[in-house]
Amino acid sequence: MAGHIQDRWYKTETDIAGKTLRVKSDRYGIGLRYRARYVGPDGTEESKSFPDRQKGLAEKWLNRIKADMDAGHYIDPKAGQITFREYAAKWLSGLTTDIGSQEVVGRRIRLHAVPYLGTRPMGSFKPEHMRTWLNKLKSAVPNATYRRAIYDSVSSMFNAAVDDGVVRKNPCHAQSVKAPTPELRLIKPWTAVRVLAVRSGLPGRYEATVDAAGGCGLRQGEVFGLAEENIDFTTGWVHVRQQVKRVGGTLVFAPPKRGKLRDTPLSPVVAVGLHDHMRQFPPVEVTLPWKTPDGPPVTLKLVFTSAVGNAIWRSYFDDYVWKPALAHAGVIPPKEPGARYAAAPDDGMHALRHFYASVLLDAGENIKALSIYLGHSDPGFTLRIYTHLMPSSEERTRAAVSSVFQHIHPVLELPAAA
Repeated sequence: MAGHIQDRWYKTETDIAGKTLRVKSDRYGIGLRYRARYVGPDGTEESKSFPDRQKGLAEKWLNRIKADMDAGHYIDPKAGQITFREYAAKWLSGLTTDIGSQEVVGRRIRLHAVPYLGTRPMGSFKPEHMRTWLNKLKSAVPNATYRRAIYDSVSSMFNAAVDDGVVRKNPCHAQSVKAPTPELRLIKPWTAVRVLAVRSGLPGRYEATVDAAGGCGLRQGEVFGLAEENIDFTTGWVHVRQQVKRVGGTLVFAPPKRGKLRDTPLSPVVAVGLHDHMRQFPPVEVTLPWKTPDGPPVTLKLVFTSAVGNAIWRSYFDDYVWKPALAHAGVIPPKEPGARYAAAPDDGMHALRHFYASVLLDAGENIKALSIYLGHSDPGFTLRIYTHLMPSSEERTRAAVSSVFQHIHPVLELPAAA
């Protein structure tokens, strides 16, 4: 048995004859009777008290401690006393991912987990607490895809707590805890008519952002980070090398998403549009830190800048440039006086990338090439997103079979399909 059990209601004394006697102590009948004590792996003494008639329970507790030590599964009881809020702050401060990702995870934890779980000690979490939290989260966050992202962040934090010896198991991994299932929504790409209508609603200096996004498949940050040197009008390529993103309230230059540098074909027509834009609004040298607010300064001649020659803030562009263009095209209602424009989660600038993908697939481009042009992690990811947009092979099948059987059943005119 690890340690020993002290009976605080009795003490041992020696009488005049030298005989050892067990007599009542001053604490007899007061408080918890048994105190189980052991020395932890770090040399510190730990203890837990038990009530009268619970000595057997104290022995079981010590035996379990010894078994955990022998198996290397020992968890310091004091470690589990740290609250969810306290451990979350400690965990977030030690994340080694890029600052942008840290901000996203931190926002999920602080806004959607701490308000519900913050005061509970880490060592007291059970699967039932996670089920209750997920049920409340369903009402607060209707979007199942975002709920899954929140859940994944919390689960990652508990994984770290297991590694740190704060908790024994991750309560999110229990079979009874069902992770939110992301919503499977088929992308409905914009029509060419809508693309042109939105373009016509943009201020002149921003019209060509539609050409870069819808004609080259660039993400919004990549459009804002497009530099003069990235466009090769001679060979017909756009070299995607950086984006403009917000990190900690500061705009920075950073590599494209997941660091995937890529080249995308430049259509002659899109080239004319970009060339005309650059002639009317010459590229401006902009200096921003690289990757982090305290990163080394990098200067690039940006193709798209604000009216005063600065890098474009996404929040400003979305609210004061993009949404008015959506209203102009009839995508969202006009803004009421004193109110904000309606939300348009499916009609942000990212819709132009979906349009680009639909145009290429409709023209017969293969998934692998499209995946490269879009900068996706792998062709399988691209296929999962856009498989429903791929041209149907039915007519090709009919034509191929007919070319063979035409020799057996010659017909001048094929019957219409039912």
